[in-house]
Amino acid sequence: MPTSTPSPLRCVVVDDNEINRLTLEHYISLTDSLELVASLPDARAALNLVRTAEPPIDVLFLDIEMPHLSGLELVPLLPSPAPEVVLVTSHPNFAVDAFELRVADYLVKPVEYGRFLKAVERAGTQRRNVLAALRSPAEPAPSAEGSADTDLFVKVNNKLVRLDFNDVLFIEAMSTYSMLVTERQKHIVYITLKALEERLPFANFRRVHRSYIVNTRRIDSVQDNMLQLGSYEVPIGKSYAEDFMRQLRGL
Repeated sequence: MPTSTPSPLRCVVVDDNEINRLTLEHYISLTDSLELVASLPDARAALNLVRTAEPPIDVLFLDIEMPHLSGLELVPLLPSPAPEVVLVTSHPNFAVDAFELRVADYLVKPVEYGRFLKAVERAGTQRRNVLAALRSPAEPAPSAEGSADTDLFVKVNNKLVRLDFNDVLFIEAMSTYSMLVTERQKHIVYITLKALEERLPFANFRRVHRSYIVNTRRIDSVQDNMLQLGSYEVPIGKSYAEDFMRQLRGL
């Protein structure tokens, strides 16, 4: 049976310099895995497009230095799940800022086509992982002797990892990702906290804060709107406190 070809990644170029935009537009036209949706001179217009585009935008090729709203300022404003971002700039000193924003890649002008293709491959891999995790963030572990009902496979980086959710103390939001925290390890999974909350099959996991879901079976104590779970402390948000405490007393 022939293998189906993946749909091209829908991409947008954002740069206030027309020559730079034309260069990236040409590279995109040479790349079968990409589909150019728009080429824009303004980050504000790009933000509006990403918020309304249907189907969603997969990749942004984003200049850093632009008037009104820079590329570095735009990235945190992107809606969730955000497109993969490839920053493009003339100044390599922005690399540290780019790393902290968890962008897919960082290109320095003038951009060579070979280096552009590497960025496309990296962004494409990350985008496919995110979309796969959003469609199926946690799947029941295959039945096997000794396996428990609390075991799930979760997608971590490029592989599925079996995780016993009895060991999970809490889950913390990290932008468009989530971090599952046990006493000994932390796992980054490609799904938002909201989506994970909706799909997690265990009743003992409760939202206690806009940034935290806790395993109520692992709560050691509660004091001054703080939960102690092992060596960690997790705050209880004001809007969650009354309902959560009522639920906790009923456990």
